[in-house]
Amino acid sequence: MFSNKHKLIHTLFELTLRCNMQCIHCGSAAGTQRIQELSTPQWLSVCDQLARLNCKQITLMGGEPFLRNDWYTIAQHVRNQNMNLTMMSNSYVINDRVIRQLRTLEPYVVAISLDGATSETHDTIRGIPGSFDRCISCLDSLRKAGLPTTVVTTVHKKNVHELKKMRELLLNKQIAWQIQMGTPFGRFPTTLALSLEEFYGVAMFIAATRKQYSIKELPVTGAHCMGYHSSMLPNVMMGPWKGCFAGMNVLGIQSNGGIKGCLTLPDEYTEGNVKDVSIIDVWNNVHSFQYTRNFQRENLNGACRLCDYGNRCRGGCLASSISFTGKPYGNPYCLRRIERDIIKK
Repeated sequence: MFSNKHKLIHTLFELTLRCNMQCIHCGSAAGTQRIQELSTPQWLSVCDQLARLNCKQITLMGGEPFLRNDWYTIAQHVRNQNMNLTMMSNSYVINDRVIRQLRTLEPYVVAISLDGATSETHDTIRGIPGSFDRCISCLDSLRKAGLPTTVVTTVHKKNVHELKKMRELLLNKQIAWQIQMGTPFGRFPTTLALSLEEFYGVAMFIAATRKQYSIKELPVTGAHCMGYHSSMLPNVMMGPWKGCFAGMNVLGIQSNGGIKGCLTLPDEYTEGNVKDVSIIDVWNNVHSFQYTRNFQRENLNGACRLCDYGNRCRGGCLASSISFTGKPYGNPYCLRRIERDIIKK
């Protein structure tokens, strides 16, 4: 019944669903906290179990993780268990006190959401006037504090036109940049999603930025949705794509204790709850995460069924495929497919 074949590397905590913003692209529809969110002792127990699984990295996110009064206690426990710590935030409540606390934690990275090059764009997307200015000020404070910082931008029709201006804003600031595509989960409507041509343009932008600027000037990468196997562009993701990582070496824990291979996946992909079952037992159970661990080529959908990279790519990002098509294993936002069906025609 149990197998140790899959090694857990990274776990993401949805520390709370509570949020002080109302972003139009939020796939979690964050705002109000979930019913019966995990207590401090329960989160600490989760950390202990993950340490026993030799998990290497924990990301605390939300909602907005800094809205939990016990975020520092949980983050400190992560570090005490010798796991790397990443914090993901919209920056709005990060003040000097929080920055001092972050410095004591020595995080792997602090990731800040920035969704426009102007206050008009960013504030409109996030639903909070003044959030752009607060974000830019926070980025400057994090840099001055010597904290490793990454900006995360979710791209859609409301901000894709500002990528070049955002690049100018981030150049030579000792800040990394991750670009990801908005997908129609939660509050995000399909009408705001990038077209296939716009998506390809974003990949071209990432490739061009990497060619034009050194890693020292501006390290930029596409998230796992920015693929796959292009015949014309270099890889724009952090590493080679070998299929969805959910339940393979990545895990997500919802704020109410739900266990998922990836927090972005719909609730029907929940494998149990930490209040009722051991994370260790779930991870090691050969029946867990069958959608990735027991992938078969015949699972592929749409154009992916005929692709030569099907066995390797496995239909791209599972969550993206589900959000756009209603099915896994057939993400239409694929560079290789766009090149074949649109560009080369």
